[in-house]
Amino acid sequence: MDELMTLLNQKDTTLIAQSLIGMYMVHETAAGRLGGYIVDCEAYLGPDDLAAHSVGMRQTPRVRAMYQEAGTIYLYTMHTHRIVNIITQPKGIPHGIMIRGLEPVEGIEAMRNNRQTSGAALTNGPGKLVQAMNIGPELYGESIVTSPLHLEPQKKRQPKTVMALPRIGIPNKGEWTDKPLRFIAAGNPYVTNIRKSAIRPDHGWL
Repeated sequence: MDELMTLLNQKDTTLIAQSLIGMYMVHETAAGRLGGYIVDCEAYLGPDDLAAHSVGMRQTPRVRAMYQEAGTIYLYTMHTHRIVNIITQPKGIPHGIMIRGLEPVEGIEAMRNNRQTSGAALTNGPGKLVQAMNIGPELYGESIVTSPLHLEPQKKRQPKTVMALPRIGIPNKGEWTDKPLRFIAAGNPYVTNIRKSAIRPDHGWL
């Protein structure tokens, strides 16, 4: 737990996002453990970030979790899909990281049942991995350290290359559209929109 809190209390949210690549995330459910390695995530740097829900220190009931302490789980719904984020800064500083892609390891059959699909489409997008892992709204405002949805740093894998890219679906936000605030495990098939030719046989792990 100390190692995890040290990670989440780093000063730079982009460094935290890079460190999350290869981190093991698990959801302990009544049906068993559902887990895997984070391979794709995006940093959001409110209040300056024009793409962040907390831009300009916006305060609405939906975003209250963004102003809580590092490690708070922030969930929101977009286009009917629930999306999971982790808050990364001390209370009152609304930075967060969206978890976009996950390589499944535990509970894969249950994930397939939850998604009614298999292969990379199981968890290669933020809404997909939430559905696969059965992450419900009751986790809003809970801790990624101590709740049923949590990180297990002792199981982290090392990626060969963490690549920085622009975030997905951020049009018309000026310089924030193209800032390299998305981080991926290069070559992993569960990265959103990865080209088949870019997939590595070792999934990009050391």
